[in-house]
This record gives sequence, C-alpha cells and structure tokens, in this order.
Amino acid sequence: MNEFLRQLEIQRWDDHRYYHHSTINQSLHLVSAISFVVAYGLLFVDPPLAALLAWCVSMTTRQAGHFFFEPRGYDHVNEATHEYKEQIKVGYNLRRKVVLMAIWVLLPLVLWFDRSFFGLIAPSADLWGYARDVGWLWLALGAGGLVFRTVQLFFLQGVTTGLVWATKILTDPFHDIWLYHKAPLKLLRGQLIDPAHGRRPAR
Repeated sequence: MNEFLRQLEIQRWDDHRYYHHSTINQSLHLVSAISFVVAYGLLFVDPPLAALLAWCVSMTTRQAGHFFFEPRGYDHVNEATHEYKEQIKVGYNLRRKVVLMAIWVLLPLVLWFDRSFFGLIAPSADLWGYARDVGWLWLALGAGGLVFRTVQLFFLQGVTTGLVWATKILTDPFHDIWLYHKAPLKLLRGQLIDPAHGRRPAR
C-alpha cells in the first residue's frame, strides 16, 4: 500500500509539473473538476445525464486547457521538451486525446443516422431520448477509455502503474479542486504562468 501511494503521488506530481503551467489551464481544470464531482453524484441517480455533463462540460474545459493554453515550447522549469513530455506521458497524451475526442464527436453522428446503434439499443422516439442514448454511449466510451488504457499499461509498465493511473484519473477531480482553487485569482492578477509552478504545494 505504501508503494502504491508513493507511485500515486509521483504520477500526480509529474502530471502537475509537466502539463499545468498555465493559470488558464489550471482555472479550466477547476471548472472541470467541480463539474466532474457533480457528475459523479449524478451517476447514482441519472447515469446518462451524468455522462452528458461530464463530456460536454468537464472534458471540454479540461482538454481545451491542454490543447489551447498550455505552453508547447521548451519547459525550462523541468528541463524537458514538449516532445519528451508527450513520449513519457503515462495516460493520454495529446495524440491519444485526439483519437478519444474524435470518437466522442463521431458517436452522436453515428447514432443520429442509426438510432438503434447497429441494433444494440431500442431506437429513441424523440430528441430527449436521443440525447439520453448519446449519454449512455459517452458513458460507455469513458469507462472503455479508462479500462483500455489501464490494461494497456499493465503490459507496457506493469499492473501497479496501470492501477495507480486509474486511481489517479478517478480521483483527479477532488485533487484538482484542492490543487487549483487559487488559479482564478492568479489569473485575475495577470499571472498567465503559475509563478509557483515547479514547487510542490504545501500540504
């Protein structure tokens, strides 16, 4: 258990120091984290609605921060190139995220033209039913993406690494709220790059 927690802390710290320099990105992660926590609660009462919230708000804000606002140049704080960071990324690097987000966009289009989704579900009768079916598909995509990368990591880097990464992903919303709750204030001060980046936050 101690080794598991140690690796979890390492993965969290590497994720923060390599991929969250921008206070805009951090602020978007805060919005994402709060909406993810709400989506977690909705999972117990309305799973497709939870998936719609998670993908339309949580994932779009989170990934927009990475794709549009995080610096891509040489990382002087960590002495690493963008290419190196993409290569060592444990989870979904930008290339893998493009594939995941492309599937996310394509699923509603496929369902629009085939409301039974190749005979796997009962066709919806109205737009709300269609939206809920999209929610179910996105829920399956999220779970499938998590399981796929976890199992892939089992073979690439070991079972412990895969389980640690899955734990990190599932608990990131709670950790990000604690980690980035001050990001909007830094942004309002005009600090586009976190001045404290590279220093471990006090616990």
